[in-house]
Amino acid sequence: MTETTGTCHTEGHDAHGDHDGRHGEHADHSGHEQMFRKRFFICFALSLPVLYFSPMLQDWFGYTAVTFPGSALVGPVLGIAVFLYGGVPFLRMGAVEARNREPGMMLLISLAITVAFVYSVAAVVFGIGEPFFWELVTLIVIFLLGHWIEMRSIRRASGALDELAELLPDTAERITEDGDMEDVRVDQLEEGDLVLVRPGANIPADGIVEEGGSNVNQSMLTGESRPVQKEPGDEVIGGTTNRDGSLRVRVTATGEETTLSGIMQLVEEAQQSKSRTQVLADRAAGWLFYAAITVAAVTAVAWTLAAGFGLPVVERVVTVLVIACPHALGLAVPLVVAINTTLAARNGMLIRDRIAMEDARNLDTVVFDKTGTLTRGEQGVVSIETTEGWSEDEVLAVMAAVEQDSEHMIAAAIREAARERNLSVPGSHGFTALKGKGVRATVDMVDTGADKTGSEETVYVGGPNLLRHLDTVPGSELERFADTSGEQGQGVVYLIIGETVVGAVALADVIRDESVEAVDALHGMGIEVAMLTGDSEDVAKAVSDELGIDTYFAEVLPEDKDKKIVELQEQGKRVAMVGDGVNDAPALTRSDVGIAIGSGTDVAVESADVVLVENDPRDVVKLIRLSRKSYRKMKENLVWAAGYNVFALPLAAGILAPVGILLSPAVGALLMSASTVIVAINAQLLRRADISF
Repeated sequence: MTETTGTCHTEGHDAHGDHDGRHGEHADHSGHEQMFRKRFFICFALSLPVLYFSPMLQDWFGYTAVTFPGSALVGPVLGIAVFLYGGVPFLRMGAVEARNREPGMMLLISLAITVAFVYSVAAVVFGIGEPFFWELVTLIVIFLLGHWIEMRSIRRASGALDELAELLPDTAERITEDGDMEDVRVDQLEEGDLVLVRPGANIPADGIVEEGGSNVNQSMLTGESRPVQKEPGDEVIGGTTNRDGSLRVRVTATGEETTLSGIMQLVEEAQQSKSRTQVLADRAAGWLFYAAITVAAVTAVAWTLAAGFGLPVVERVVTVLVIACPHALGLAVPLVVAINTTLAARNGMLIRDRIAMEDARNLDTVVFDKTGTLTRGEQGVVSIETTEGWSEDEVLAVMAAVEQDSEHMIAAAIREAARERNLSVPGSHGFTALKGKGVRATVDMVDTGADKTGSEETVYVGGPNLLRHLDTVPGSELERFADTSGEQGQGVVYLIIGETVVGAVALADVIRDESVEAVDALHGMGIEVAMLTGDSEDVAKAVSDELGIDTYFAEVLPEDKDKKIVELQEQGKRVAMVGDGVNDAPALTRSDVGIAIGSGTDVAVESADVVLVENDPRDVVKLIRLSRKSYRKMKENLVWAAGYNVFALPLAAGILAPVGILLSPAVGALLMSASTVIVAINAQLLRRADISF
């Protein structure tokens, strides 16, 4: 790997520009891990002779180093080499902070090693005291090790992008126009290509199944725990895993146009964006720099007045500068953010705005759009009523037989209900659509298993207009059923054989089972739930009552939805809006946290702060849980990082010198590194957070 010697990331600063909007030299930890690793091992090897020939260490440990011509220069020569090779990267990064007028950790490290270096060289050249080379090389080696470990931790914490990138296979099996197979690189695929996806293989690009059927594991991209059955006409996402069947997929998107690429872009943007807590940590790092300089100056003056200028004074100043390095403070938030983003992506939550993610912990009201969010957005059979002698299954099977050839959404709902009940649907022929009234077909009644009215009958399915057309009326039980269903905003379709109405089904936009769990969980968290819909008052009330929703707004036009959000905000509420990201765009933008749901194939929803890949309202609960747990980790890390310096700085200055306790610069570096390790470990514990149901 080519060694990179450019500037490295100054903790808390965005690689693309700072929080003041300036676009100057900002560094980035990515790509520097190997450089710091290499420099650590080389400097570590060079430091061993420096330590061995150090007069101070010889005196402490009671040994005498071998002597030879020039042996006295081993320490200074190798110490200078370590400074120039291992220390210069820190000086470069410190210079970036100085030019940007954003002092922080790198400037503190630069000052510490520069003071030690200049004093040691002067001690050798001018004979003003004992040189400081063994402490200097120890500091640099520890700093290099700390930065290597730090960047390694960040890389691992940010592993979502690497994991997502590995989902796409390197090659695909493309089917030519002649029906032959050819292996091609995935980046050679074009829209319209037909590819074969074998069992166990990853799907190479977004597409539509043209032939075959299989279960597809989409968990890494959507958070779904169970494989999803795919049949001809179904969409598939590049990077997901085909399980047990063979699929022929027509490619609809490649490269940067794929869902996976969009998700990777959102994950990367989220990891680079800042939260309010990160901005606070940035400021704290700056304050700490000035505090450290002040304490170092006071320490230098006090020790010079007390004992005269010499090695002890330099040791105290360097120790203060070293121990004040805001390693832990710089890592406190970014590590949590990286892990948070990874966990969110793995659970089908794509964070576009870090501040919104942080604000989610303070939400007290969640507003859901009804259609397609709390409900499936499609008609479904919700109840069935029959006359004497007919069962619900028999009525539904005959209705499904009549609707076999219809493309109407009501017909689809009836067929789906029969399929869910595993009913045997009788044969039919002679299908005729009666415009504005219903449908008619001849059904083989023997196939129903009931044989109630002979071998074949003309059967009608339709609503009230069909009843009037046939000049027939339902019995009293069916009339009561129709009235009750109508009060709940449900449509009613009748089954008529001959001149007799034998059954009826009520249809409505079916409420998701997940919606019940989501509303209950939000209430359990002390969060109020509201609903927006353009449907009638009756429909809104029925859905609201069934789900236990606190407030609902009915007959709301799309362009007026944001006004309802404002109404709630004017009451002092912190509001999240959950919608489809299209006609809900104004409301999503107006809310404190905008959440687009069900956008698995449109991840670039510009109006939303958070994109939920699946149509699962329970993911809103997961989002809030993750926000609360992540913020708790950030606070814990910041408290530790700040608290550590409150106690460590006076100790470094020598406040306990009267009782014989003095910290050397090397010990200070170890304590600083220990605080960083504690913060890193605490951040990693977020991975154990349980946000599932």
